[in-house]
Amino acid sequence: MTPTPPSRPRVLYLTHRVPFPPDKGDRIRNYHVLRQLAARAEVWLVALADEPVPPETLAALHEHCARVAVVPVSPRRRKLRAALSALAGRSLTEGAFHEPAVDAAAAGFLRDARFDAALVSGSGLAPYLRRGGLRQLPGFVDLVDVDSQKWLDFADAVTGPKRRLYRFEAGRLRKLECELPGWAAAVSIVSPAEARLYESFAGAGTATVATNGVDLDYFAPVPADAPTVPACAFVGALDYLPNVDAAVSFAREVWPAVRAKVPAAEFHVIGRKPTPDVVRLGELPGVVVVGQVPDVRPYVARAAVTVVPMRLSRGLQNKVLEAMAMAKPVIAAPPALAALAAVPGRDLVCATTPAEWADAVAGLLSDPARRRELGANARRFVEDHHHWDRCLRPLLDLVTGTAVVSPLPPASAS
Repeated sequence: MTPTPPSRPRVLYLTHRVPFPPDKGDRIRNYHVLRQLAARAEVWLVALADEPVPPETLAALHEHCARVAVVPVSPRRRKLRAALSALAGRSLTEGAFHEPAVDAAAAGFLRDARFDAALVSGSGLAPYLRRGGLRQLPGFVDLVDVDSQKWLDFADAVTGPKRRLYRFEAGRLRKLECELPGWAAAVSIVSPAEARLYESFAGAGTATVATNGVDLDYFAPVPADAPTVPACAFVGALDYLPNVDAAVSFAREVWPAVRAKVPAAEFHVIGRKPTPDVVRLGELPGVVVVGQVPDVRPYVARAAVTVVPMRLSRGLQNKVLEAMAMAKPVIAAPPALAALAAVPGRDLVCATTPAEWADAVAGLLSDPARRRELGANARRFVEDHHHWDRCLRPLLDLVTGTAVVSPLPPASAS
């Protein structure tokens, strides 16, 4: 690696997962934060790893980092520490991400070099900024979403003991989120709407908006004359409750009416680790559970429409941005659009009830001209509003010491 000029700041970056490859939500954001931060500063990375890390991943990280420490996570220890954290009056999340080896790695880095700032990803890693030598550094929390609200949303979707557990976790995380502005240098949030929610309980001026972008070269537009099949595609990690709920509810409540209108239609469910409930969807007429694939782009490209029927959605959905970047028409539920400034009817389609969904899907499957119009508008929208270099600038300016916090725009601007 080329020696770093002494004028560049040195930043310690802690991530709750290894930020490569950028193949799922948090990894995508963390990778682009890392990539852009490395263009401004010397970055030393400490990353938790909940799965094996191949040599090529480490090599990719070293392209952006002066030093890298990967801390393996034991599922058994994670559950035990989560329980102990709850007993001590903190959230399960804080315990799940508390690994003494992370403290040791950070302490080792602090012995070897002087740092100008520390940045952590997510609420679960925020407590590290208050331990050891990190307490002496300006600490930044890339909160992204309001996790406490996510758990409240989950609680509304389940019953019994899970509902009580989710509400418990929401309360504990809300307490942590309220405390962050008291000791963090800045807290970044993914959208103005999510930031306003955060400021409603943490106080005015406590959030910095740094939204998500999309790789506009990787997710290139699909040629207008490219062949498609009369299918709608849904992409997401299929062991994650909001995605499971979306796939199952769409297949069971909407899909029969779509098939009645377009008998040849297919619903393609694409993503890693499908749960048994998702796998069983393959028994329904026209539903194809594709599962994990090395590259989602060919599957999105072949489908006529992308659907995002998420009822439990927080923040900004990468799957929406990626489909729009590929100039594919998107139909999405309101929660999946809350953080997006796209205009329904111009850049994409919004549907709420099963009847609206069936009409929207069947209508687009039968209207190639409308699909092309929506796709072209979608691509223009992400080009104008979701270029990674511009989206993350407010956070990176703060971390590298070149900006001050600006107030949020009024609610009507979102």
